[in-house]
Amino acid sequence: MNAFIDGIRWLLDPENWPGPDGIAARLAEQLWLTVASVFLACLIAIPIGLWLGHIGKGGTLAINISNVGRAIPVFAVLSILVLTPLRFSIWSTIIALVLFAIAPVLTNTYVGIREVDRDVVDAARGMGMDGLQLLRKVELPLAMPLLMNGVRLATVQVVATATIAALVAGPGLGRIITSGFRRQDLAQVIGGAILVALLALVVEGLMELVQRRLDSIRRGIGDGSRQMPDAVDAVTGS
Repeated sequence: MNAFIDGIRWLLDPENWPGPDGIAARLAEQLWLTVASVFLACLIAIPIGLWLGHIGKGGTLAINISNVGRAIPVFAVLSILVLTPLRFSIWSTIIALVLFAIAPVLTNTYVGIREVDRDVVDAARGMGMDGLQLLRKVELPLAMPLLMNGVRLATVQVVATATIAALVAGPGLGRIITSGFRRQDLAQVIGGAILVALLALVVEGLMELVQRRLDSIRRGIGDGSRQMPDAVDAVTGS
């Protein structure tokens, strides 16, 4: 308990915040790593998940492949990448985190599209929507909450896992912890661990708020989409 209190005191000490190795700089690095990695993972996984979910083919194989990638420890990936020309560059860390983040985003995007009510999809097609319009105006809005759940899971996982970048001289809050170990400063080690946990909780809460907002929008779209079959009947005159 005393060690935990010492860690809190270390965090609250104003002298530990400024400077290139201070808490503020390391926190900014952690956030930058997280945003960059999740953004790149979304650029890769969301289009693939949307397309596979829309056509209804190849999704299981893609998800299984991504899950295999998630099963490989990030540290193992980092250890392999440091043997490549990338070595100890920031890109080694980003690539490892991107591979780690792809699985939840891809899985939730694909499942979200496939779980859209088929009656709504058929009604939209009956109203003359082509494939792209159907995906953009019907399937994507209705799948958005589940898609965002995947992004939320990936973001929280990356925030916590990015600390391991310090093991290969990467940036982020992990440098605070490894520096504390080198100096045998238990208060700094505990303070860094507390900061990582708090950051993960804050990110989780913010992403949860975004997801709830999108879910309320989805319910509004879903209520309106129930009127599609009637609109189709009106157009066809049946």
